[in-house]
Amino acid sequence: MSSLEEPLGLESLPKLSINRLHSFNSSSYRPVLNRMEMGSCFLESNEESSPRRNQGDTYNNSRNGNTKSLNSTTAFKEDEFRNLSYKLISCWPKFVKVVEVGARDGLQNEKAIIPTSVKIELIKKLVYSGLFFVEATSFVSPKWVPQLADAKDVMEGIKHIKDARFPVLTPNIRGFKDAIAAGAREIGIFASASESFSKLNLNCTIEDSLSRYREVALAAKKNGIPIRGYVSCVVGCPVEGAISPSKVAYVAKELYDMGCYEISLGDTIGVGTPGTIVPMLAEVMSVVPREKIAGHFHDTYGQALSNILASLQMGITAVDSSVAGLGGCPYAKGATGNVATEDVLYMLNGLGIKTNVDIDKVMEAGDYICKQLGRPSGSKTAVALAKVNGKL
Repeated sequence: MSSLEEPLGLESLPKLSINRLHSFNSSSYRPVLNRMEMGSCFLESNEESSPRRNQGDTYNNSRNGNTKSLNSTTAFKEDEFRNLSYKLISCWPKFVKVVEVGARDGLQNEKAIIPTSVKIELIKKLVYSGLFFVEATSFVSPKWVPQLADAKDVMEGIKHIKDARFPVLTPNIRGFKDAIAAGAREIGIFASASESFSKLNLNCTIEDSLSRYREVALAAKKNGIPIRGYVSCVVGCPVEGAISPSKVAYVAKELYDMGCYEISLGDTIGVGTPGTIVPMLAEVMSVVPREKIAGHFHDTYGQALSNILASLQMGITAVDSSVAGLGGCPYAKGATGNVATEDVLYMLNGLGIKTNVDIDKVMEAGDYICKQLGRPSGSKTAVALAKVNGKL
């Protein structure tokens, strides 16, 4: 559904067929990547590659009693693989910032109104886990997003929490003023790389939305309020199909020029794979500094973690995720939505990448909100560990 304004009329959107999905993997939008555009990990793993050996020749030599050739080849390959492993591991970032979106993006789709006290308690648990960036809510019209009608009360309930940042989405100048009045100290603005999606989601063209956000950005600067930018449909759109990376780069650059300290690139319907995410990132990196880019990947087709991994290899060090995999996009049948924070943390921990987040406490927060919603966790890690620990 809409991340900002109108959650209505979703039934009129086309469902994604198999043929339609193939279009998202089209090579027509993939730019040729040179060495400067690729991340350091992709470069390092391809440098100093050794010449291929003829396995048949080696075998024949060993049959003639020349075991030295076989042994030297084996040692050669072991060194080659050892060096490759080192290059792959050493290129990961040492630290990744995890931006939690569950309290906002994860809950806004819920049809049953969630008590404000539950939302506040969820945010507290998330912050307690070590998550420093937690999207708290959106200041949108209650007419369009009833679930977030209590935005002011949520902000009141978390105002005493220190050592954490709570960006709130503001779709227009009125939303910005309401957010500031409620005590917001950071905002987010949200544009689309798809013209059709922009009209459906924000009821205006891309250019009109950018013009609207320039007004919001100017007001934010005057008030000393940091701005985080978001771009939706960075790989595919439920209406237009595949989205050109150049369109994503254009919108991202416009938001960056407005003063956004970071641009979150969202695969809204989760159709991206590393094959489409990498060229998109390369295009955006040509106009926005790499350290100013974050990844927001939905797990609709089980590709979120692979896309995050590819992003890390490209040098991205900020990732959006949602506790228990809450939220998502209803435009594709069977969509599972946001990637679970627990799953992201499990992978990052396995790579030896620091996040300063306690995965056990995140799982406790996920367990809490899932019980409130009356449904199982969408996190594979949380479910698996619960079974291991005898809780399921």
